Amino acid sequence: QVQLVESGGGSVQTGGSLRLSCAASGYSSSRLSMAWFRQAPGKEREGVAGINSNGYTKYADSVKGRFTLSKDKDKNTLYLEMNSLKPEDTAMYYCAAARGWVLATDILRQSEYTDWGQGTQVTVSS
Repeated sequence: QVQLVESGGGSVQTGGSLRLSCAASGYSSSRLSMAWFRQAPGKEREGVAGINSNGYTKYADSVKGRFTLSKDKDKNTLYLEMNSLKPEDTAMYYCAAARGWVLATDILRQSEYTDWGQGTQVTVSS
């Protein structure tokens, strides 16, 4: 049984930092494509950052230069370091995984991912 478990969310003030983690378990292969998505109240879910099984990373324009994605292949864990947080970053953050390769251009496309975590809340106050 595959599972994605997110952690690291919380409440911070504008300019603060958080580090999200997503631990993947139950997969027979470590060659996963993984990504972070977020959904703010009243808004559609959007891609934040992702990495495909070849190691190519992609970021949403809104987080470039502030968020950094990394992956520990041995632990099958995805991290999202979030710095210079803004109130508009407030959302539920979800981890997603695809069992295999995702085109670089499709890394932030929700339909590419079959497995999803329960989410972790990030709240940034002004």
